[in-house]
Amino acid sequence: MRYIFFFLFAILTFSSCEKKATKADVVYDSAITLAKVSTPSQSAPSEIVIPEKIIKQARLKFETNDLEATFDQINETITANKGNVQNDYQEKSNNQISRTLNIRVPSEKFDSFLEAISKGVSYFDEKNITSDNVTEQYIDLNSRLSTKRKLEKRYLEILQKATKISEILEIEKQISTIREEIEAKENQLKYLESHVSESTISIEFYKTIAQKENVKVSYGSKILTAIKTGFFSLSDFLISIVSVWPFLILFGAIVYFIRKRLKRRKKE
Repeated sequence: MRYIFFFLFAILTFSSCEKKATKADVVYDSAITLAKVSTPSQSAPSEIVIPEKIIKQARLKFETNDLEATFDQINETITANKGNVQNDYQEKSNNQISRTLNIRVPSEKFDSFLEAISKGVSYFDEKNITSDNVTEQYIDLNSRLSTKRKLEKRYLEILQKATKISEILEIEKQISTIREEIEAKENQLKYLESHVSESTISIEFYKTIAQKENVKVSYGSKILTAIKTGFFSLSDFLISIVSVWPFLILFGAIVYFIRKRLKRRKKE
């Protein structure tokens, strides 16, 4: 009876040790699985109210009598509203000279800037003002970014407990992927914040010059231009004839032989 008791006791002790060893082996795998299939739970809604995030843009186009004076006025308005010129483009065609400015101004100065620019403009060929509310997109990006950062922290904690090379490499791969996603979302947030904090305004102003050019050209100048044009046209015609002289000689020879042959037939 005593031997049976010791035998049963030995079996129970061995079974208990085996279970503990098995449990210790799966601790790491369970942690990895948990990190992969679950994301950190989002915290309860915060009481902090995020102000609206609005991207404002405008495009203006109008005619002016004095390009330099108009540019000076716009430049003074830019300085007064703490803005800056991103791009300055000038163009001249047959009937007008135009200048286009791409400007960034603080969003809180957007309305006052447009009001100052509009003074003295009797008519806008184009006046397009847009406001894009990106508050929801901004909140969503912030939330996703916070979740990714918590997930990255969890993986870093698991990495500290890893012992096998294969486990370490797998965790580092996951961390690298998460960091790329974090950087992408951070860049998106920076883009939104930049365009929310500063508004973009495109201003094109032009001056018509076709009428002035017609006044400057006199009747005598027009006649002289016509004579020159006729002379150049005649020169071009003579040059074209000279350029085909081999064909003219060949054509003349063919005509000569045909006429000579016809004369012989008449004599016969």
